[in-house]
Amino acid sequence: MTDARPHLALLTGQLAHDRLARLMDEMGREAFDWTIIDIGVKVAALMTEKIILRRLSLPDGITGVVLPGRCRADLESLSSHFGVPFERGPDEIIDLPVYFGRGGREPDLSQHDLRIFAEITEAPELSVDAILAKAEQLRAAGGDVIDIGGLPDMPFPHLADTVKALKSAGFLVSVDSANLDELLTGARAGCDFLLSLNEETVHHARDIDAVPVLVPATSGDLESLCRAAEKMEAWGLPYMADPILDPIHFGFAASLARYVEFRRRFPETEMLMGTGNLTELTEADTSGITATLLGVCSELSIRNVLVVQVSPHTRRTIEEHDAARRIMFAARRDHALPKGYGGALCSLHERKPYANTPEGVEVSAKAVRDQNFRIEVAEDGIHIYNRDLHVTDTDAFEFFPHLGVENDGGHAFYLGAELARAEIAFGLGKRYAQDNPLDWGAAMDRKEEDVTRLQEAGHTLKGKQRPTPNSPRPDASGEEPS
Repeated sequence: MTDARPHLALLTGQLAHDRLARLMDEMGREAFDWTIIDIGVKVAALMTEKIILRRLSLPDGITGVVLPGRCRADLESLSSHFGVPFERGPDEIIDLPVYFGRGGREPDLSQHDLRIFAEITEAPELSVDAILAKAEQLRAAGGDVIDIGGLPDMPFPHLADTVKALKSAGFLVSVDSANLDELLTGARAGCDFLLSLNEETVHHARDIDAVPVLVPATSGDLESLCRAAEKMEAWGLPYMADPILDPIHFGFAASLARYVEFRRRFPETEMLMGTGNLTELTEADTSGITATLLGVCSELSIRNVLVVQVSPHTRRTIEEHDAARRIMFAARRDHALPKGYGGALCSLHERKPYANTPEGVEVSAKAVRDQNFRIEVAEDGIHIYNRDLHVTDTDAFEFFPHLGVENDGGHAFYLGAELARAEIAFGLGKRYAQDNPLDWGAAMDRKEEDVTRLQEAGHTLKGKQRPTPNSPRPDASGEEPS
């Protein structure tokens, strides 16, 4: 963009043109000027680079072009050809105000300043090879340090070999045990961190290279932690401090106060929080718990967390911590609330669940001139429509008598799957987009759709109006399939 007042061209398709125009009129032209250009295809996602190159003629004064989010044309190639920057906007028209509110750029979540210790609690029961395999999984999920947990009263004869193998594989390693001998074995084997020492054992820190995490000598004893920290300060040795997060109804609120007080007394000390005492021991979805705890860490400059992922309901806590640390860093950097930085931690519900209004769906339905089914979710329910019908309901089963697919098994299967997905989205308040998986944030890996498999089975997806980046486009010409 130039220093002059921006004048953006917004490319769209025929079906979305009127809705886009209404939304842009509501936004006004205070921040920038804009021109809507219908590229000549019915569905905006069907634009290809070739179609844009062939059909687009930019008016004088255009300083940039915004493509619909589902258009996967090459931005650099188009920018070079037309001589102005091309950007990819959001998938849905309704999200344009937020998009432009951030200057036309997605929030930068590439940075963080928090280190995740990912614990393998059952390490003594696993072989070295099994520990290495699990460590790779934890690193892929976002773990920075592999924490080797020791189990009470269980021998760990391969502890040293485990530490050496992990270090050889390029991991940072911490040894986590209540057994002092195991801690010292881990330190001699070359681990990077020890969890944990207290004021009675802190003198061992003078004889090892590993960085110790200091904890209270007894539960809740902040003064003993402070005394241990003062010794490390006097010796000039690196350390971290963990006042210990207690579970709810077993001192949770008081433990938060200890973190605040320790930070007041030691404003520069590196700290660690073991978030697993809340995520593991609270039967609730962990994404919100994680967001809250990492918000506390962000405010108190706690830059290390110990994450445990044992209970089945915590199976995605490392991914959630990774998402939360990026969101909290970005919000702090921007002096903002942690809102508007993506839905990675909104697994069940979304702030803006509907991409269209009932009135907008009605307008789109009246414009359709073919038999292909479109499915949308609005605040009044699930809509399915083509040129011959428009039915609204909240129960996927109620649509079947209206669709005329009794003798078309493949089409019935496709519509049943899409309508079931739409029903889930409507019930939970999630964003639904036909032919796209629901977005569960950090709670689930995003999978490629089974489009190719279904097509190889001989089924033409008649309702497939919104190709995704990984699915084949219906027609190379960019025209709507019949």
